[in-house]
Amino acid sequence: MKLASLILASTALFTSSTAFAADWFPYPAVKIEPPFAADGKPSDVTYQPLAKAEKKWDICVSFPHMKDAYWLGVDYGVAEEAARLGVKMNLVEAGGYTELQKQISQIEDCAARGAQAVVIGAISYDGMNNLVAELAKKKIPVIDVVNGMSSPDISAKSLVSFYAMGQETGAYLAKKHPAGSPEVLVGWFPGPAGAGWVEAANKGFLEAVKGSAVKVLDPKYGDTGKEVQLKLVEDALQANPTIRYIAGTAVTAEAAQGLIRERGLKGKVDLLAFYMTPGVYEGIKRGFILAAPADSMVIQGRIAIDQAVRVLEGKDYIKHVGPKIFAVDSSNIDTTTKTNILPPDNYKPVFNVN
Repeated sequence: MKLASLILASTALFTSSTAFAADWFPYPAVKIEPPFAADGKPSDVTYQPLAKAEKKWDICVSFPHMKDAYWLGVDYGVAEEAARLGVKMNLVEAGGYTELQKQISQIEDCAARGAQAVVIGAISYDGMNNLVAELAKKKIPVIDVVNGMSSPDISAKSLVSFYAMGQETGAYLAKKHPAGSPEVLVGWFPGPAGAGWVEAANKGFLEAVKGSAVKVLDPKYGDTGKEVQLKLVEDALQANPTIRYIAGTAVTAEAAQGLIRERGLKGKVDLLAFYMTPGVYEGIKRGFILAAPADSMVIQGRIAIDQAVRVLEGKDYIKHVGPKIFAVDSSNIDTTTKTNILPPDNYKPVFNVN
């Protein structure tokens, strides 16, 4: 992709326009080369979207569900970017991660009614491949957003890796406690055993703390329900009273806040999450959670829509890209644009942009 020309050409459009001065772009991002390769190399880029679409393209968006703030954030991104670019957006959601066949059927319906591109947050890494191949035969570009798909027939990916999220969290601790400094003990709660995103985050976290003064206890796996995570944390604190940090899922950090307060451990045991939610954001804001990396799910949605339009218009585009992950803590939370990393407060799902 001709990234340099893409950025330079776009810059001229935006520097003279006050209308876009407060918008989301340019945004620090990371592209992967070669695209879609498991061992692709990341490099920093600045993502600059189109000013407007050339025509009112019809884009179908498919999500696993809309039950939590994460997918609400991606919805906010795709809806806002569709409106900004001037394209139609119709969003369907399957209702949960058990509903693969429903997701496939919904996307087939989208194509049958005339959608010109499809953005998919896939329920299954491999389970969409036949569908994507059929869409490719019909010249309907597919953009893989957030979750990842193995199909070789997709046009682009807008996502980050949970390996990188775990790595960012571990690196944050390793920087605070480098080799040679006093050892600190960390209780680590990566989520439900066997889930792909959990294993990826676990690997990234453990690799990032290697060689530092951070000693991680054996991972304690469990469902991301509040009661399950709270029990795991209670057990870990009882067995290891010298724990300095509790790190894990957003639910772990959110659930542990009350426990840390009740036991008078604030300042003695700090909490970290390896992804961002509104609850984690508020915890950081109020000083109860130390830090969490942001994967800017809103921007992942925005980039996916921009990629779809670029493919439809035959314009240069980055095939595999995601927003740059960064740690949010008390030092930068007040200067971080919240609506880039989370949906607005009280945001209601938007299913259609006309």
